[in-house]
Amino acid sequence: MRSRRIAHPALVLVGAAALVAAATTPAAAEQATTEYTVLVEDGASRDAAVAAVRAAGGHLVRENSAVGMLVVRAPESGFAGRVSASPSVLGAATAKPIGRTPGSAGNREWSDVEKENTALGAAKAPSASREATAAQAGLDPLDSDLWGLRAVRSDIARAKQPGDKRVKVGVIDTGVDGNHPDIAPNFDRELSRNFTVDLPYDADGGEFDGPCEFRGCVDPADHDDGGHGTHVAGTIGAAANGSGVSGVAPNVTLVNVRAGQDSGTFFLQPVVDALTYSADAGLDVVNMSFYVDPWYMNCGNDPTATAEEQLEQRTTITAVQRALNYAHGKGVTLIGAGGNNHEDLGNPRTDVVSPNYPPGHARPRPVDSSCLNLPTEGDHVISVSALGPSLTKADFSNYGTEQTELSAPGGYFRDGLGTDWYRTNENLVLSTYPRNVALADGAIDADGNLTPAGESAGVKKDCSTGTCAYYQFLQGTSMAAPHASGVAALVVSQYGKNDKKHPGTLTMAPDKVKTVLTGTATKRPCPVPRTVSYVNVGRSAEFDATCVGDAKFNGFYGHGIVDA
Repeated sequence: MRSRRIAHPALVLVGAAALVAAATTPAAAEQATTEYTVLVEDGASRDAAVAAVRAAGGHLVRENSAVGMLVVRAPESGFAGRVSASPSVLGAATAKPIGRTPGSAGNREWSDVEKENTALGAAKAPSASREATAAQAGLDPLDSDLWGLRAVRSDIARAKQPGDKRVKVGVIDTGVDGNHPDIAPNFDRELSRNFTVDLPYDADGGEFDGPCEFRGCVDPADHDDGGHGTHVAGTIGAAANGSGVSGVAPNVTLVNVRAGQDSGTFFLQPVVDALTYSADAGLDVVNMSFYVDPWYMNCGNDPTATAEEQLEQRTTITAVQRALNYAHGKGVTLIGAGGNNHEDLGNPRTDVVSPNYPPGHARPRPVDSSCLNLPTEGDHVISVSALGPSLTKADFSNYGTEQTELSAPGGYFRDGLGTDWYRTNENLVLSTYPRNVALADGAIDADGNLTPAGESAGVKKDCSTGTCAYYQFLQGTSMAAPHASGVAALVVSQYGKNDKKHPGTLTMAPDKVKTVLTGTATKRPCPVPRTVSYVNVGRSAEFDATCVGDAKFNGFYGHGIVDA
């Protein structure tokens, strides 16, 4: 397992592990047409790499010295090849998309899966909830819909350990609505950061993120215009405050470390910046429910790629791995969503979605186990598969013994075939929903009332504490990972020690956190028969999945189902 990881030796670099601004000349600025991410070669001089950038026609904008990354403005044509010819430069990749069009947002196959219930239409669930929630300390009004909370036994565990405010959990995502009534009590606004700039239009004038809502096109660090990050944050640590839902670790601190665009795209530069910031800020756990665009799989040797595309993929692999190494070395437990492409990551199918920009450039690419879906296949990342309410592997979830470490509730719309629960909203995961996104989605009207579309999608409204808040059902490995992140936060809360480098916080070595997570997970053997067909729920034979391994460790459940 994990034999195909790529490790990199320490860098010889100048400067602190932070983002450092650099002066530019007017002449260079006039020539610049786009931004590039340039990586310093292992062991090379940073100054020599900067000189190579200048010689190739670019100029330095800023740098992340923690991983040897330079952000450069340079001519669009030919720069990557010229600068990479220097022995001081490992590679270069464009930092922003060129020529995107409406509807071509990144991580598209993830978002299509997550809202399958709205695309197909949901049946009406039985009038009684799966399990009536008895009056119990620490449970909120809508927790009866949180079958995942019970599956990981957070409802029981919180009587002993609901989480410690000194434990900081970073959400690298589309943002977190820090004003949501269930998020606000646990939200650290001071530590939160946004590493993205909204892009209203692409290079061809098509819509990308949509209109800028704030001056300078930079959203505040307590804002989420996509909804995905807020949903993830709620599952991890929504407060047990008598309103709406509660999270797996309802008393830990949530930190927004935004790296995703409103469109759902995750560029390399913000992702790396978010990871190194999380490390320097002393965060304990980081949840990563995404992959880095534009390559679903990054291959070190792609026979279909141009020379520039080869450089881009190799640069992405190295940059992300350096950032993961840096975060792990500074005490961050890294949790990743396994992916929604219904494949064994150790034996992947042909990649037909990459590159997902510029539009129309995706092509069938033969990929193998040497290609990486990042960050979930990076070193030190605990990769999580998704389960439905019956605790079977969800049809969409990636799997395989090479990457799957743990499994967790992620929702499965088509679970429960032959029962009244089949294709109901309640088979998905309910969590926090920003009001602004609910309004934009048409789930509520201007007065905050649920619309027919919102009711059909199962959107919930709760005004128990006097301020109305909203909640939506989603499914995906994006929903499974935060269940694991919440349990990881409880582990640090229970066993962590005072962090001398960050007074007032706790810390615990990530490898020790992983040992507790995998050691306490509920063991679950492969199903019988081992090959599961999803044809009877309307899927093609491509979705059929074979579970390899035993009860201690297998490709569907990893070391087991996370258990609080």
